Amino acid sequence: MADAEQTWRRYRRNFQGYLKLEKGMASNSVDAYLRDVDHLMRFAIENDIEPEGVTLDYLQQLLKQLNDTGIAPTTQRRIIAGWRMFYKMLVIEDAMKENPADLLDLPLRPKHLPDVLTDEDITKIQSTFDLSLPDQYRNYVIIEVLYGCGLRVSELVNLKMSNIYAEEEMLQVIGKGNKERWVPINSQALKLMDTYIHHVRVHAKIKPNEEKYVFLNRLGTHLSRNYVFMFLQQAVSNAGLNKHVSPHSLRHSFATELVENGADLRAVQEMLGHESISTTEIYTHLTRDTLRNTISAYHPHYKR
Repeated sequence: MADAEQTWRRYRRNFQGYLKLEKGMASNSVDAYLRDVDHLMRFAIENDIEPEGVTLDYLQQLLKQLNDTGIAPTTQRRIIAGWRMFYKMLVIEDAMKENPADLLDLPLRPKHLPDVLTDEDITKIQSTFDLSLPDQYRNYVIIEVLYGCGLRVSELVNLKMSNIYAEEEMLQVIGKGNKERWVPINSQALKLMDTYIHHVRVHAKIKPNEEKYVFLNRLGTHLSRNYVFMFLQQAVSNAGLNKHVSPHSLRHSFATELVENGADLRAVQEMLGHESISTTEIYTHLTRDTLRNTISAYHPHYKR
């Protein structure tokens, strides 16, 4: 068993280096993948199995154990992705001929999706802010940017002054795995952001090394993801909307609007920063549902 554990720990270190250096992943992403491999490593060491000795059958057994503990399907999918990446590295290093995780069946995605917000909903949310107050003006702008650009909340709170290209009407966004992408920003959102920066933010007492961030709190430091979630929840409640809304709902609504109005799916994928087109394809399913609901509501044969 000692030999198996030693081998696992060596490969784990190699995997950490592979994710950081070759894949260029951010620290939090690296940590998530390592946690996925740790599930597998503990199981294998307990059963005295070397990394090269893991088979599809072993992986299925472990997946069943994880499922029995109540781990959600979305988490299981992520764990499988970690295993696949780990064994991909071993195949590249010629330690394995085949990737045993490639044939694992992925648990079905949950069908629950965030509520879609309409333009009218966004207007109602924004109307709850008192624009004479610095914090609330900033929050108004944040809603405009999240909905108008489809950013992840983590991308928004980490947005830097140097990421704004006003003349080109573009934002340089650093997404998952430190991957860079360019996202158009509409003139209205850009104008609001410019007003916030030059007439609101300029009066803040900014802490050292925080001046590079666009959106700041009262303490002069950049916002947390949790803060954005909390002020949005309060605004939704103040607006009287009976919808379950989070910052991701604004990104979800951004993409839904684009696809339903005929935007090219590849372009939407690029703007959202999805690694796989299959992630973006969920919005085509939403479009089909919209078409089906429209027909059933207005076509006479569907009313029979």
